[in-house]
Amino acid sequence: MIRILIVDSHPIIRTGLELFLSSKPGLKVVGKLNSGIEIFEFVRRYEVDVIISEIDLPELNGITALRAIKKENKSINVLMFSHQPEEIYAISTLKAGASGYLNKTADTETIETAIRKIHGGEVYLSEKMDKHLRYEDTRKSRSRMFKKLSTREVEVLKLLSIGRKNKEIAEELDINEKTVSTYKARLFKKLNVNNIVDLIHQAKHHNLT
Repeated sequence: MIRILIVDSHPIIRTGLELFLSSKPGLKVVGKLNSGIEIFEFVRRYEVDVIISEIDLPELNGITALRAIKKENKSINVLMFSHQPEEIYAISTLKAGASGYLNKTADTETIETAIRKIHGGEVYLSEKMDKHLRYEDTRKSRSRMFKKLSTREVEVLKLLSIGRKNKEIAEELDINEKTVSTYKARLFKKLNVNNIVDLIHQAKHHNLT
């Protein structure tokens, strides 16, 4: 049984969530609170597995409450459920200790899925936000790798990836074959590979080709 605490300043949200979640197998709403400051006493007195909390709460905002709760209760998973834009607040709430972020435009099935996921130890973000973060990680990885390689090394790498031989690369870049071999050796070292197949694979992984 997943024991859920709902924290929101709007009575209709609290009641609506309770009615929906209580109808689902394995889910039990053990409390509904109006403000962030009330959470501390509640979790000291009752067993809670998942807290669903708004960011904008009276007395103590949800992110400040989240940080304090996670210091005392690391086993409690917190799902931030807010009308605030996900692209602005999702990362900051995860850094503060939340296990997931859900915008209040989400449908009921998504809320249930998010609760079960974070209770199982996973992080929940919308598909759109998850794709955005993966894109950012790839972009940063590519940026770091470009900084690691010289302009000439990138040129050689691009030509190698389309099947050019050393002699052809030398002619195209107007350098001698020995220099091409030197660049290849540097690329092997910087990309931590020891053959041309792995070199090209790494280049594609980092979007360098």
